[in-house]
Amino acid sequence: MKTVVERFLEYVKFDTQSDENSQTFPSTERQIAFAKVLKAEIAQMGIEVELDENGYVTGTLEGNIDNNVPVIGFIAHMDTTPEVSGKDVNPKIIKNFDGKDIILNEEKDIVLRISDYPHLKNYIGKDLIVTDGSTVLGADDKAGIAEIMTAIEYLKNHQEIKHGKVKFAFTADEEIGRGVDKFDIKKFGAKYAYTFDGGEFGSLEFENFNAASAQVVIKGKNIHPGLAKGIMKNAIRIGSEFISLLPQDQKPEVTSEYEGFFHMYQEIGSVEKVIQKYIIRDHNKIKFESKKEFFKSCVEFMNKKYGKGTVELLLKDSYYNMREIIEKNFEIIEIAKKSMIEAGVEPVIKSIRGGTDGARLSFMGLPTPNIFTGGHNFHSIYEYIPTFAMKKAVEVILNIVKEFAKTKKE
Repeated sequence: MKTVVERFLEYVKFDTQSDENSQTFPSTERQIAFAKVLKAEIAQMGIEVELDENGYVTGTLEGNIDNNVPVIGFIAHMDTTPEVSGKDVNPKIIKNFDGKDIILNEEKDIVLRISDYPHLKNYIGKDLIVTDGSTVLGADDKAGIAEIMTAIEYLKNHQEIKHGKVKFAFTADEEIGRGVDKFDIKKFGAKYAYTFDGGEFGSLEFENFNAASAQVVIKGKNIHPGLAKGIMKNAIRIGSEFISLLPQDQKPEVTSEYEGFFHMYQEIGSVEKVIQKYIIRDHNKIKFESKKEFFKSCVEFMNKKYGKGTVELLLKDSYYNMREIIEKNFEIIEIAKKSMIEAGVEPVIKSIRGGTDGARLSFMGLPTPNIFTGGHNFHSIYEYIPTFAMKKAVEVILNIVKEFAKTKKE
């Protein structure tokens, strides 16, 4: 059997960035290449596996007990963020971390500093996996895949552990909000599931942001600047003015916990045309709806000022707060808490300042909270993960399976 760390170090070598500008599903062929590797590995374990036309890898570990117990599922995603390179990942293991700043790249003076990331102090004496300062690490979410794969293989090879049917799936395009667009929960066949997707050691999450995406297209009018008076309409300046209308105290860099935000993450264009891309987030559904209405009112204001059609808006909801669903199925949280405690992990119940496939799956009819993988600083060259956290996540999965083996279907 491979260890969870060995698996993880193999998996991060695969470039699986998704691409929000792609019209295909999955959005990139490199995700399919990784999916084929996972399928082959699962088949080699002697476990039923399918790779479908949408790039979903789905495995089934048959139960070894006669009890009428619920089918439980585990889910992680294959893609890494489009925002930072995931190509040629070169992980390094820092043995017995001494609590000092970690030099990731001496030549470029890229340093993982304690002053910037004080949570590093929690892992003194532990082994850490870090980047070389040029790419993401890919713990979001290849750590989740490695943890699930390791737990499933352990169950396959240890028939003395009694369990019901266990389903597991690896999705594509989670990072661009399309992860479960084509996921068939009826075919998957689980009553409950858990995503293992991000989250620092001990985190257990069953509430997340309500989320929307917004694309703002600003149409200008270009002409030689020497002849511009009364004619030119500079889309760049109009775009800057539009941003200034948004509340300055509702940006990601100044908000925390349950505070929502408006975030422009991309802008391209010229005097003639500018395209801005935003995400809108809030845990509270009423505040979320209010934010969207405010955003629309800003567009209306700019069109009144600069002329009809100057600013066009495409606004789309992405996912909603899964708490609404999970609270009606709270036994899955109690089982997760018990499983973590039995593994020596103190549950830290917190809200996600983001979302997972589990948020959408919950509203599709498959209640799916999220459990830690153990990593930090996702979507960043400063990403890292303590190896002990991955090992504990594997224990948690095994304990969840054991706990569900004690329950009965309704």
